[in-house]
Amino acid sequence: MIKRIPPGPGQESVWDYPRPPRLEPTSRRIRVIFAGITIVDSQRAFRVLETSHPPVYYVPPDDVQMAFLRPNTARSFCEFKGIAAYYDVVVGERTAVQAAWSYLDPTPSFAPIRGYLAFYAGPMDACYVDDEQVTPQPGGFYGGWITSDVVGPFKGGPGTWGW
Repeated sequence: MIKRIPPGPGQESVWDYPRPPRLEPTSRRIRVIFAGITIVDSQRAFRVLETSHPPVYYVPPDDVQMAFLRPNTARSFCEFKGIAAYYDVVVGERTAVQAAWSYLDPTPSFAPIRGYLAFYAGPMDACYVDDEQVTPQPGGFYGGWITSDVVGPFKGGPGTWGW
């Protein structure tokens, strides 16, 4: 049985997030650093909130150093958002394969994030929400960002696929 961690003051429990997921704008500052380069710096992001998942942040391409992204042929399907296209992040000799993704033709509920990009925190040097460095969501499939204001337990690690 899953034991929800009660949120403290100023915290959210991912178990209070809805399913299907909710999309909401956020003015929090989102930054992604790779190989000494700030790839993303945005205060115009959306976050996707889904039961058992830490938030995933989607940023507009205008706030992404697109010169460092290379399209990858990988695709995945989300029953709520549609087909995701992946990107490698390439800076000099360093490459993070399939480290970012985007929904180029999302479902109507997620139309506001058409072409916006999300990044896996794990392969990056650092990802930030405001000035807090995030922890990647467990496992290698989901791309949520864990901060001190979000409590779990979080889906993604061993034994959580059935949640």
